[in-house]
Amino acid sequence: MRTVELLCSPGLEEAVRAAWDRLAAAGLPSLARNVHPTNRPHLTLAAVEAFPPGAEERIAALCAAVLPLPVRLDRIEVLDGSAPLVWLVRPGPELVALHAAVWDVLGGHERGNPWHRPGRWVPHLSLALRFRDADRRLARAVAGVDRPGGEFVAARSYDGESRTVALLSGPASAYRATGPERR
Repeated sequence: MRTVELLCSPGLEEAVRAAWDRLAAAGLPSLARNVHPTNRPHLTLAAVEAFPPGAEERIAALCAAVLPLPVRLDRIEVLDGSAPLVWLVRPGPELVALHAAVWDVLGGHERGNPWHRPGRWVPHLSLALRFRDADRRLARAVAGVDRPGGEFVAARSYDGESRTVALLSGPASAYRATGPERR
């Protein structure tokens, strides 16, 4: 699997990490417990089996042309009733256009994750991967104390086979995880 992901500005990343920490402190599922070095708040634009030839360079150019993009987070939801706990992203027209352009480059890849395809995409930042809808109210009270804003400042790609990430666009400083634990 290969992804196209947008990375958060330092302030927005810290706000999401703080929500992860509050969830964990309340005994709820949280991405704070994922210690893999690639784990950090991000918005996934696409997840596909593999990139077609030349796609990485074209996607990098698309992202470079629009980043940084302003973003505001919205409400906290559980997708599909018993799956990820997410902080929804209010998608502006530039973000919607970037998402569509990335999928155009990928050629409407049929074997990708359907949650990320145009028409089904729900832009979000994940807070926990496995979450019961019954705990949503508590999660909102614990994690969603405000609706922070910031920017998406860089783009990366995750390679599921090697479990590594590569910077696609943006300053190298934005690519490094922020926060004292460098999750």
